[in-house]
Formats: sequence, C-alpha cells, structure tokens
Amino acid sequence: MTKQDLRIVYLGTPEFAVASLKALVEGGYNVVAVVTMPDKPAGRGHQLQFSDVKKYALEVGLPVLQPEKLKDEAFVEKLRSYQADLQIVVAFRMLPEVVWAMPRLGTFNIHGSLLPQYRGAAPINWAVMNGEKETGLTTFMLKHEIDTGNMILQERIPIGENENVGSVHDRLMELSKSMVLRTVDLIIDCENKGIEVPTTPQPDIAELKPAPKIFKEDCEIQFSEKTAQEVHNFVRGLSPYPAAWANLTINGQAFENVKIFKVETITHNQSPITNHGIVVPCKEGAVSILELQVPGKKRMDAKAFLNGIHR
Repeated sequence: MTKQDLRIVYLGTPEFAVASLKALVEGGYNVVAVVTMPDKPAGRGHQLQFSDVKKYALEVGLPVLQPEKLKDEAFVEKLRSYQADLQIVVAFRMLPEVVWAMPRLGTFNIHGSLLPQYRGAAPINWAVMNGEKETGLTTFMLKHEIDTGNMILQERIPIGENENVGSVHDRLMELSKSMVLRTVDLIIDCENKGIEVPTTPQPDIAELKPAPKIFKEDCEIQFSEKTAQEVHNFVRGLSPYPAAWANLTINGQAFENVKIFKVETITHNQSPITNHGIVVPCKEGAVSILELQVPGKKRMDAKAFLNGIHR
C-alpha cells in the first residue's frame, strides 16, 4: 500500500485543523472526503460562515460533509460510501462508535496536549492557564471514552514564561503537520508489513488535569482569590482568545467587561496607576495590566487607555 492507495476521511473544523489537512493534501495523500461542522450565522448580518476546514476543502476540490447529527442514517451511509481505510480527527467533536469504528484501520486523533493530561475541548488554554512549563501533541486511536485511546506518537514543546495561548496554539499547529504525516506513514508501513501499529496505553496518573470547554463566565479574573502569578498565567492562557475579563474601577470610573490581554506581576503594591500600567492587588502580590480592551473600543496598551480617560 502507498499513500495514494490509502483512502482517508478527515474530520475537523477550526484553523488548527487546516494545517494537518493541508499537509496531507500537499503531501500527495489520498484524502477522499472531509467532515466538518455545519455552517453557522455570524456577524451583524447573521450571514452563514464556513468553517476554516470547509473553506480549505472547497479550495482544493474535496467533497465536504456537514452533518447536524453524527448518527444520522443518511450521513452514516454517505460516509460509508467513501470506503475510507483510515479516518483522522483534529479539533472536531465527540464521535459515535458507528463513525469512529467504520474504517478498517480505525480512526486516530491529534490532541493538543501530553495525554493523559488535559483531556477535553480546550487543552492548550488550560495548560497555559495552569502555568505548565511544557505541552505538546499526542496522536492516539479513538475508543469509547473521550481522549483515552492508546497513544501512537507524542511530541513535546516548551511553554515560555510569558508566552500566551495564541503563540502556543500556532506552534502546536505547525507541529501537527509533521505529526499527522509521521502517524499516517507509520500506519501504512505497519499495514505493508502485516503487523499492528505499535501503541502505548495512556499511563495511570493519580492527579489528572482536565481541559473542559471554556465559557465566558470561566474567564472572569478573581483577583482576590488568585496570586499575582496565577492571574498572570490565567490571562496569558486566555489571550488573545477568548480573553480574560474583569470589572474595574480606575480613577473613580467604573468599567465593566474589560478584556485583559497582558499583565505583569509586581512584587509589592504600588499606587493604582503607574506610567505604563494599571495596578490591581491580588490574593498575594499584585499585577500591572498592560493591554486591555473596553467594550466598543479597540485593544490598546494601558498607557493609551489612561491617556484617553484623562482627557
């Protein structure tokens, strides 16, 4: 079997998933169809928006399936008609067994963490929010319980002390290109040798850290309940998206739902305003807010914001 013989169905939705799909297509692998989320209304005009994966798939002429329900009989039959040998999932949704068990070589997922840690929908955010020093990618075979299948490959990258989730996301997205090709090549090689793909069960770890989906209420900064370092990690783990937020009183003015993109820790409580930031006391220490956005305004540095309210 060659990479042109292996029939692949690819399942994914956001920008993160485009990188792996593009690597497969440009590498000459036989992607026969793409499955992505249904179009959603967005913006002021509520016009239907295509997912990033759909946009790319249409550009390169790949068939696109967009089921509302993954157990829908018409979708399952259509998916089966592509006779995939292998399915690849990157940043999609939980699959029913009728879908993930369909290909004869199974379905593998690329997950944005060092499994078994950070199983769930937002692994990159939570790793940064928790102040981890490293993260990575894991490819694993799907099974019933989410993100628990046997691991195929794992790659690690360091997380910088002041790095935000946007930067980590982009580096992992770049890494996913080689990870997907290495995993597919290993599967092809094992198929040609008539052996099973070597996998490793995820280790049993006493303290597992979850990575659930993040909602707006999860993004509010509780300054009085967190240390300065915890606030710093929390902010960079949500920057630039979905963004941490807080209600602030600055120079006697109340500002609600202020998005905060960058802070720095300071070792002692200074005056509420400095030359370059807005100081907020925490459970321990304090932080200086350096970049923020108030509703209806653009993102700006603290100095520009302060100049604006002093006029």
